[in-house]
Amino acid sequence: MKKKSTTPTPHDATFRQFLTQPDIARDFMEIHLPAELRALCDLRTLKLESGSFVEDDLRQYFSDVLYSLKTTAGEGYVHVLIEHQSSPDRHMAFRLLRYAVAAMQRHLEAGHKKLPLVIPVLFYTGKRSPYPYSTRWLDEFDDPELAGRLLQQRFPAG
Repeated sequence: MKKKSTTPTPHDATFRQFLTQPDIARDFMEIHLPAELRALCDLRTLKLESGSFVEDDLRQYFSDVLYSLKTTAGEGYVHVLIEHQSSPDRHMAFRLLRYAVAAMQRHLEAGHKKLPLVIPVLFYTGKRSPYPYSTRWLDEFDDPELAGRLLQQRFPAG
């Protein structure tokens, strides 16, 4: 995976500056999260998290904005990952999945026993509209249906 540039464009910097303010992020999520997902989130409990991740080979990569929040069901957390993109990326779904897995890893390393839900949100401002590539990560495979079946079942264990 290419690492995201550590030198943001002015547009990226403005987006990040606004979305790191909890009141603005709350309004953004009210507007952009689908109702079913919004119903899971207690938006009053937003907590800004670091969106910087370092892989084992010490490469660093960044998501734009990462929030944790409690669920409406009580215990548990949801992470909302907001990524700003002004140009299309054929592999955006996979990139968002990697950011989500990195957030889950950090959650486990903090001592939690279960994985958190992570809701990736792509905020696209490019000229080609709607976003020209799939945001479903399984569509990255030649056979998305087979990949979905394989990844939803138990892994073989000997």
